[in-house]
Amino acid sequence: MWFQRAINPYLHELSAHFPAVVVTGARQTGKTALLRQAFPEAEFVSLDVPSVAESADLDPSALLASAGDRVLHLDEVQYAPGLFRHLKVAIERDRHRMGRYVMTGSQKFQLVSGVADSLAGRCAVLELGPLSSAELRGTLQEATPPLADRIVRGGFPELWRDRTLNHRAFFSSYLATYLERDVRSLARVGQLRDFERFLRALAVRTGGLLNLSDLGRHVGIAATTARDWLSIVETSGVAVLVEPWFGNVGKRLIKAPKVYLRDTGLACFLLAIDTPEQLVRSPQLGALFETWVLAQLHCRIASTGSAAKLYFYRDAHGTEVDFAFERGGRVHLVEVKWAEDVRAPRFVSAIEKVAATLGPLDGEQHWLVCRTPTPHPLRTQANVRAIGEWDLDALVV
Repeated sequence: MWFQRAINPYLHELSAHFPAVVVTGARQTGKTALLRQAFPEAEFVSLDVPSVAESADLDPSALLASAGDRVLHLDEVQYAPGLFRHLKVAIERDRHRMGRYVMTGSQKFQLVSGVADSLAGRCAVLELGPLSSAELRGTLQEATPPLADRIVRGGFPELWRDRTLNHRAFFSSYLATYLERDVRSLARVGQLRDFERFLRALAVRTGGLLNLSDLGRHVGIAATTARDWLSIVETSGVAVLVEPWFGNVGKRLIKAPKVYLRDTGLACFLLAIDTPEQLVRSPQLGALFETWVLAQLHCRIASTGSAAKLYFYRDAHGTEVDFAFERGGRVHLVEVKWAEDVRAPRFVSAIEKVAATLGPLDGEQHWLVCRTPTPHPLRTQANVRAIGEWDLDALVV
């Protein structure tokens, strides 16, 4: 089963304007499948195989010439970091031939560093996350499973390609592979069991403010170690930080961000939430729904090449709105609630308070993401529209 990824048209657009394209993202998000579907005639070389990675280091010119006039697809290119400088030389021989090299990698820091050092202006970088619900609905022949089922199972394509695959078995294997392959290669982590506890502590905090000292105490490590480990989790595409919005841009760099796991299925696994019934009874329900909404918005932004950047809002009085983004010089607010009926004033009180303080920056349109079956405006002082899970494309363009 091929999943139709929303990022595919943008991938083709970039390959028509850059000699090389790199697709990054966490393991098992479907990077290799995406490029094989988009470039079916490409010469495929997996650098995940140690002997192939070694040959790339010993004779990079032969490897880069192996495709002839075809596109060369280099899979898990981070295992041959020295290849980037040879790619630069090969590209410069025919600078205006576009789409010659397409690459994937699961360790974003190494890839982006290689691109910045050797391929600046010659290579586009895309990030592929787990499947969004819209992508899932566009591929499945049967009815799309209920929202709670999708949150618990998550967005890794293999779990939806084979619906009989036990998701706990999948995530147990995924976690073991992630710890052994990515964590060991990115940093010296003495006890992988401590790092697994660190991941579980992050799952408890998904959608919450990041406090490295508290996180370190929870796991039994120093705050500086927690910071280093968080960098590993970000680099490997497992977690993401959302910065706070302030009118003063400089303040965004000194206030605590919020931390999210990128996949709700992995978060549920780490929280021992196995079924939709357990999810709806869990005190983590609201945070996991917020995490799911963030994943959908990230997919939309990545697939369109949008310049939109997501923030959250929190003031000194504790008033908080889940997400905020700038568009056309205005700030738009997004609150996330699991409820289906959101007519009560309490659901939009935070948006109203914040919108009233924005003045000329007020985006004049704000959203409450909930489980309503039909989008509709809410009777509030601010212009707030309630939307359901299938209407999120209206938020980011």
